[in-house]
Amino acid sequence: MNDFDRDAPSAEHLQADVETAMQDLNGHSTARSRRALLFGAAAASAALAACGKSKDAAVPAGSAGVASTASTTPVDSEIVFASATTMAQMIRDKKISARELLTACYARIDAVNPKLNAVVQFCRDRAYKEADAADAALARGQVSGPLHGVPMTIKDSWDTAEVISTGGTQGRAFFIPDKDATVVARLRGAGAILMGKTNTPEFTLGGVSGMGTTVNIIYGMSRNPYDQTRSTSGSTGGGGAIIAAGGSPFDIGTDFGGSIRGPAHANGIAGIKPTTGRVPRTGHIVDYGGVFDSYQQGGPMARRVEDLLLLMPILAGPDNKDAIIMPMPWADPGKVALKGLRVAWYTDMGSDDKGEATKPTAEVIETITRCVKHLEKLGCSVTASRPPDMMAIADISTKLREGDGNAWQKRLTEKYHTTVPGPNRRFDYPLIGTAEFTELLEQRDAWRAKMIAWVKDYDLIVCPPSTGPAPVIGSRDGEGKRGTGFTTTYNIAGWPSGVVRAGTSPEKMPLGVMLTAQPWREDIVLAAMSEIEREFGGWQKPTI
Repeated sequence: MNDFDRDAPSAEHLQADVETAMQDLNGHSTARSRRALLFGAAAASAALAACGKSKDAAVPAGSAGVASTASTTPVDSEIVFASATTMAQMIRDKKISARELLTACYARIDAVNPKLNAVVQFCRDRAYKEADAADAALARGQVSGPLHGVPMTIKDSWDTAEVISTGGTQGRAFFIPDKDATVVARLRGAGAILMGKTNTPEFTLGGVSGMGTTVNIIYGMSRNPYDQTRSTSGSTGGGGAIIAAGGSPFDIGTDFGGSIRGPAHANGIAGIKPTTGRVPRTGHIVDYGGVFDSYQQGGPMARRVEDLLLLMPILAGPDNKDAIIMPMPWADPGKVALKGLRVAWYTDMGSDDKGEATKPTAEVIETITRCVKHLEKLGCSVTASRPPDMMAIADISTKLREGDGNAWQKRLTEKYHTTVPGPNRRFDYPLIGTAEFTELLEQRDAWRAKMIAWVKDYDLIVCPPSTGPAPVIGSRDGEGKRGTGFTTTYNIAGWPSGVVRAGTSPEKMPLGVMLTAQPWREDIVLAAMSEIEREFGGWQKPTI
């Protein structure tokens, strides 16, 4: 989720916590707080690899020890920054072997990961075996699919067979699934090769507020490749960071309140949250069902929009397990005519009886305005209009999440045998009565009806994904401000929504634009993202 939990410990105490955390993890001090575990996790994680649960288990960046089969071939200075689409074509054309590409990507990860702590588990031995098998198959004229031989990383919240999959929670620190999540199985079936897992907050639901970046007590904190003092956002922050840095061509995130689009914005890449019901959640640590079933969707993240077009048809469609997934046809974004699209746009969430929404920075507003003017120049019909009651529905959603005292998250900790939840994983929110809870559900559904009535006049919605660039880690400047949940609006609605880089802040940080469409119209979202990327450049190589 992109809105991290509240009431976190102050960031200024973190260095002291590092010095005490190892005592806690070794059982020498049972009285210390959970936050004391957090930044000692990198040191403690060497013990994870040493326990022999997985021979390919890697330790997080900056900790002692190395994974097996370390990269030895010098990295190709350009190939690691190519799109997955280009990589796949180069392999098919035999301009590069799958092994050479894998080695180049691992070398890049090894170069940048100590600064980012983005990739937290590896499966190098298996990856090299699969790369060699892909090369041998190609030599025989066999291609396993559109991703034949292309490396990838996967968010640690998805199950990956034979590779530790923690979901950021202590109870799964050594958990090795016996099968892949549906999306992982589909990608591997299409020829992709898993390199490793990327960092995520516990359950993908925050848990260390006040930090504002992807972090958990097992692997510690991830950092932004454009400025290591700044946030990766979350919860797919590890994936966003390593993609932007050139270590992985793509990753599969999940988005409960902005967890794909927030990191896409913060790390200057492209990502899409599909329509609710498009991509199965089977094998995700928070899978399907429950009051918030409609909020969460998995989706791809990559440096280039063309890769989202490549990946979405592979990921989409029923698996006969996740009951909400629909067999909806996939429309070709290449057939979308931007001219004539009806575009609604806004830069803030308006006001309500509690006051004005938080205003974005001048640079964010200018970025959105430039994108809208460009669409207008292409022949789109442009109208300044925002969805109804955005701050009110955000309040309703918060009350629903907390209304059971956070018992739904407590059940997750019990399900995965987590005895040390992340800092500020609260289970003591005030309970509300059944009557009020069901009324809130009715109000949420009534708002969705208002949204459908509003959007009938528009094909595309343009707005910011955030009020500013990725913040400094530990900064609490945004706390208590209302009207900042741009992304969450479209989780509650369930509509397809993507982010692509379209500008740069004065701090030289990426600024994204969020593009949203009516349900099942990912083709319009991706067509618009492609055009914005073409016009304004999209991803830019960081200096790391």
